[in-house]
Amino acid sequence: MILQSVNNINLESILDSSISLTVAFLLGGIIGIERQYRQRTAGLRTNVLVAVGAALFVDIGHRLTGDAGAVSIIAYVVSGVGFLGAGVIMREEGNVRGINTAATLWGSAAVGACAGADLVIEAALGAAFVLCANTLLRPIVNRINREPVNTEMVEATYTVFVIVQKDHQREVLIKLEHELEKAQYPTQDLKIHAFGEDAVEIEAVLSATSVDSELMDLVVHRMSQEQFVTQAFWNSNTAD
Repeated sequence: MILQSVNNINLESILDSSISLTVAFLLGGIIGIERQYRQRTAGLRTNVLVAVGAALFVDIGHRLTGDAGAVSIIAYVVSGVGFLGAGVIMREEGNVRGINTAATLWGSAAVGACAGADLVIEAALGAAFVLCANTLLRPIVNRINREPVNTEMVEATYTVFVIVQKDHQREVLIKLEHELEKAQYPTQDLKIHAFGEDAVEIEAVLSATSVDSELMDLVVHRMSQEQFVTQAFWNSNTAD
């Protein structure tokens, strides 16, 4: 066993592996920094680990079985990262979250696999495109999401609910409208329902076709901090 391990030591191969893993570490880190900055589920360490792990598996395939074995291992990496990505997708109160995080992990694995296969330029290009998708496209997505469309075309309705003491509903309603305007989410409809003997429920239906869940969480958090508000939350109803 010891002799076999000694025989497997090849300085040229070790140097090649070091370069592959270093490239995967750096590029996975660049992708992860952007994710960490946005406080996503899979941040810096996760993306680095996925990229380095994929690179190491592919590098092992090259060392032991050549190109054919490496191709087979890449197929297993793709399958395994699919399960990992599924683990970060969550459904909360009708809202699906984590899909972009799962897709980013998939991209990190691809970058790592390229690095492991000694395709350094391709790995760098892959990392650049993943970063562009997560940064340059964000303003475009936010712009589209805030544009109201014909009601018949809307696939989801987003609603904010605020439960407030009856005597203070007007001031809280003004505050809610102010917060939604600041977030650039105009309301399509406003309704007020009785909620017990001393409270009312304000229901604000947004005209946006989609929303930024983090921004909506911030809006309802601010509303919940209001003195006379007992509860604030939001949800989405998807048309079948």
